[in-house]
Amino acid sequence: MPRNTLRLAIALSLLATPLLSACGTGSAASDEKVVTVYSADGLKGEDGDGWYDRIFKDFEKQTGIKVEYVEGGSGEMVQRAAREKRNPQADVLVTLPPFIQQADGKGLLQKYAPKGSDQVSGADKGADATWTSVVNNYFGFIYNKKELKQAPKTWDELLEGTYKNKLQYSTPGVAGDGTAVLIKAMHDFGGQKRALDYLGKLQSNNVGPSASTGKLAPKVDKGELLVANGDVQMNFAQSRTMPNLGIWFPAKDGGSPTTFALPYAAGLVTDAPHTENGKKLLDFMLSQDAQRQVSEIGGGFSARKDVKATDGNAIALAKLMDGVEVFEPDWDDIGKNLTTYVDAWKSATGS
Repeated sequence: MPRNTLRLAIALSLLATPLLSACGTGSAASDEKVVTVYSADGLKGEDGDGWYDRIFKDFEKQTGIKVEYVEGGSGEMVQRAAREKRNPQADVLVTLPPFIQQADGKGLLQKYAPKGSDQVSGADKGADATWTSVVNNYFGFIYNKKELKQAPKTWDELLEGTYKNKLQYSTPGVAGDGTAVLIKAMHDFGGQKRALDYLGKLQSNNVGPSASTGKLAPKVDKGELLVANGDVQMNFAQSRTMPNLGIWFPAKDGGSPTTFALPYAAGLVTDAPHTENGKKLLDFMLSQDAQRQVSEIGGGFSARKDVKATDGNAIALAKLMDGVEVFEPDWDDIGKNLTTYVDAWKSATGS
């Protein structure tokens, strides 16, 4: 073979080498030191001081894997993941119920039981190991402590003229906490019809739709709103920088205040571009060290039964929940009939 031809052949073979390796057992993308998280809002601090901020920083330092973070309402995140199903962009999906069950039903989550998930209660994880709670939480409402001498006590109080254009709740079917308003109303009023009758009346005081619950707290703190919906973890964390926020739980007339568990549940996305990195992040989220910081930093409740927090926040949260009746929704029913319930809500409220 002539020398020039030989040199050309060697050069071409060297150029081809990286291309062949990229088409082998793993793509270049799968080896990237990155993991993408799609999450409901609430765990990232307004000033970079939330639970996500701390554990993502610690995770990156420990593993060298950079966390790319995308935030929105629970329903919005599931819809985005569903649109990308043929070409997934996220590795980890974190949403509130019933959207995590909805994501599972759409085939968006693959089976993976993170290390430590054996310490998570059965009701707080998927029976098929497609998701597990990483932060326990409860649904609630907030009010402006400066403008109102005391928190409202009942649903019916919210129908009063005091709350005209001073009340707002996030949109059911889009936001997890917004969907929770509908779930709690159905429980407290004893069924769908009575709940929708009430929410139809409440609409005259309601400012209007909101895709994100987290955006309502600053409005309540400033007095633009007197009352809004939320959840205990998010609002407790926000109250550190929003001193006028107070947390309360509506009751039916003559009844006790009620709430239900609304955990942040995480799952590994099916065909995730960085599956192994996603597994490492889920393991890290459920590690004892990360879970000990849930109340201290995030203002929530540890998902692990073997982590007993004793910090000041944990004590304050326990006091806040004292006397509140906690019920368990039928998530299977809600998951199957969510679209029907949301459509009925839209009809009843003219939304």
